Amino acid sequence: YPWGYDSDNGPDQWHKNYPIAKGRHQSPIEINNEFVHYDRSLLPWFASYDPGAAKTILNNGKTCRVVFDDSFDRSVLRGGPLSGVYRLRQLHFHWGSSDDHGSEHVVNGVRYAGELHLLHWNPKYSNYLDAVRRTDGIAVLAIFLQVGKTPKPEMKRILEEINAIKTKGKEAPFPNFDPSILFPKSHDYWTYHGSFTTPPCEECITWIVLREPIIVSSDQMAKLRSLSKNAENEPDLPLVDNWRPTQPLYFRMVSASF
Repeated sequence: YPWGYDSDNGPDQWHKNYPIAKGRHQSPIEINNEFVHYDRSLLPWFASYDPGAAKTILNNGKTCRVVFDDSFDRSVLRGGPLSGVYRLRQLHFHWGSSDDHGSEHVVNGVRYAGELHLLHWNPKYSNYLDAVRRTDGIAVLAIFLQVGKTPKPEMKRILEEINAIKTKGKEAPFPNFDPSILFPKSHDYWTYHGSFTTPPCEECITWIVLREPIIVSSDQMAKLRSLSKNAENEPDLPLVDNWRPTQPLYFRMVSASF
């Protein structure tokens, strides 16, 4: 079923074809200090990424994605709320049509300009598709993008490639990239159990949402908005507002490492 972010195929329609989208462990959520519980047993998390694992960057009509080689444990996330290592598979972005919105998670009423997701899977399962069917199958590290005066120079590498993937279906080589250069200084995080924020919205994700955003410039956000959600031979439609609204928390606990 073709899904998207427009009124006819957007988030409030997804459940018609993907019933789990109405489940009780859906993402994103609003993280509200009143309902967050400090968990002193939460460990620090560590990422060791091999820059040689980076393969390609692509525009799939829904987001800008960087794909990594996940055929063995060469780029992994461990620690934090996770038991064992999780392999990096891809990273992608969510953003708005202007700088005042675009993130998927919301913190105490604040929505950031964008959100970066680094998606990892648990190699104790035989492959990625198997992992997606397990409650502990996937770990996503989420980093907010905040528009400010001193943008993070490390974002440049990704944005330089945007011109090569302007339209849906375009892909370009993207070798030798270590995404840990994008991390903020603080590794403080919130964590909870949730889902993919895109269909089928499987509820298999341990979310690690970093408290400290990284700073991007207004120009850098505009660069993401210059992507088209249509193919080369179709009318140019800007790829914007590719974020899902927050979902009910129900009975879930959000824990903080700080």
